[in-house]
Parts: sequence; C-alpha cells; structure tokens
Amino acid sequence: MNTLRTAMLLAAMTALFMGVGFLIGGSGGMMIALLIAAGTNLFSYWNADKMVLSMNRAVEVDEKNAPEYYAIVQGLAKQAGLPMPRTYLIDNPQPNAFATGRNPQNAAVAASTGLLQRLTHEEVAAVMAHELAHVQHRDTLTMTIVATFAGAISMLGNFAFFLGGNRDHNNPFGFVGVLAAMIVAPFAAMIVQMAVSRTREYEADRRGAEICGHPLWLASALDKIARGAERIPNPDAERNPAMAHLFIINPLHGERMDNLFSTHPSTENRITALQEMARQMAGGNQAAPRPAPAPRQAGEQQPSGPWGQAPQAEQPAEPERPKANPWGRNPTGPKGRWS
Repeated sequence: MNTLRTAMLLAAMTALFMGVGFLIGGSGGMMIALLIAAGTNLFSYWNADKMVLSMNRAVEVDEKNAPEYYAIVQGLAKQAGLPMPRTYLIDNPQPNAFATGRNPQNAAVAASTGLLQRLTHEEVAAVMAHELAHVQHRDTLTMTIVATFAGAISMLGNFAFFLGGNRDHNNPFGFVGVLAAMIVAPFAAMIVQMAVSRTREYEADRRGAEICGHPLWLASALDKIARGAERIPNPDAERNPAMAHLFIINPLHGERMDNLFSTHPSTENRITALQEMARQMAGGNQAAPRPAPAPRQAGEQQPSGPWGQAPQAEQPAEPERPKANPWGRNPTGPKGRWS
C-alpha cells in the first residue's frame, strides 16, 4: 500500500510538473519539464534526506556527544523493532522535530535544541516515538518527495514570470498560461503537500503513543511545541516553507488553523485523539500505562523514565557537574547552545 501510494504521488506530481512546463513553453516546455521531473524523482529518492538535513543545518550526534538524547532514540527504535536511525540535532530555539529517509534502513531523525531544552525527558521520548512511527510507516520517503517537488514546482512557477511571457517561446496560452503557472500550479502542489501530511500525522500520533506506551506524554509534548512555535520563529523553515510538513508541528510562525490551508491537523484535535486513546488504554488493559500530566497542567511531577519506569523516591540533591544542558555535550560539533 505504501509503495502504491508513493508511485501514485510521483505520478501526480510529475503530471503537475509537466503541466506547468506546458503552460510556460507548450509541448517543448512540457518535454523539458518531464526530463526535469525524472531527474527530480531520482534525486528525491537518493538525496532528498541529505538536502532536508542540510537546509535545516542539522548535525549528526551519537552516544558520545549527546548520550541521553541518543539513548532515547536507541531505546525507542528497539521498542518499535526498527534499525537505529541516524540521529541529528538542530541548533534552533523553536521546539520541533522531524524524520526523513527513503526507508527504515536509511532513516534519520532530528530534534531541535529548543525541543530538548523545553520538554521533559518523557515528552522528548514521545516526540521521537512519533518520528519513528513515520519511519516505520515509510512516510518519510513520501513526505520528502512531496517537499522536493513542491519546492521545484514553486521555483518553476517563478521562472514562468521571466520565460512564459516571451513571444519566442511556444506558449499556447500567453499571459493566462504564465499567470496559471505562477499561481495555480504552486497552489495545487501545496494542496497535495498538505493532504499527504495531514492524513499521516494522526496515524503517526497513534503509533508513536503505542511505541512509548503513554499517549498523554505525546499530548503534553504537542501542546508545548505548538505554543513554542507560535512564539519562536524558525528562520530556516521560513526560508524553505515547502519543508514545513515534515515537522511534527508546523514551524511557520503563527500557523494554527485547521483548514484546507494548514499543513498539519489542529493541535487541539490531535491532543483530543490522544486523550481518547489514553482513556481506551486505561479502560481496556489490565496493565495500562500510567498516564502523564495532561497538556497545560504545569507543576505536576512527570514520570521518571522515558517509557514507564516506576517513579523513584526523591533523593537528596547532589552537586551537579557543569554542562551545557541535560542532553550531553557536543565537543566535536560546531559551537552552539548545545555544544
């Protein structure tokens, strides 16, 4: 089913790309667009994950320079029966995360420093479980291809302004074709992009909650991330809006509406679904996971471990060794808040 969905998506985006080429340059433009689309397909399959990570300035980490964060991902991958993905950090104060890669064997997950600094250990675990759910469902290839095509179609639409109106080009629709290429085609690509993203987020929420065992951990994390995204801009995402649907919460500043023009379902709807899932788990299982605090309920003590260890008795405070943050130092990477 996932292979069929990806093939249909590639066909739809290729057809849209060729349509833009026809509007710009007639049959000749359509053939050029077909060649570009074929190249984009190959590039997307093999290299789009590297491009996405590079555009977000993600740096790979391991158990030496980010031990606790790496251990969370490692434990969750084992819990989900997945290969250990490459693990990245993004030096960005906005709390957010995404996954990418063409298959589980070549997957990568990335979290921002803002996510690690603003969320609890349990909430970080729930977020990374959500991203691993995308990996397990092979959503990462589909979503990355959509991001690449959406960006390429938008770029082609911009070219239409300079090329489409030239009488030397075989443009059968004249200025109307140029206008359609500039506005309608990028808009159509955006609609496909949104539809793909929104239909997968609910399923990734559900599977992520199963992996970590606590739906309310993820509900609380989504609430914090959404409020953080409203207050804290993400310049890299603003420069590359075609990548917005990859993130667990829309990173574009002020994007909240649950309508046709949102890349993500509303956070409130997602939280409600997770709360209902928690109630079903508590009512249907003898050994149901202990719920975490509900969103926006600050001040309550969180569970102590990333996937359900019993809370330990409070110990006397010990002197803390100085370090940049609770997720470990990064002596080999670039200097930054988490280095």
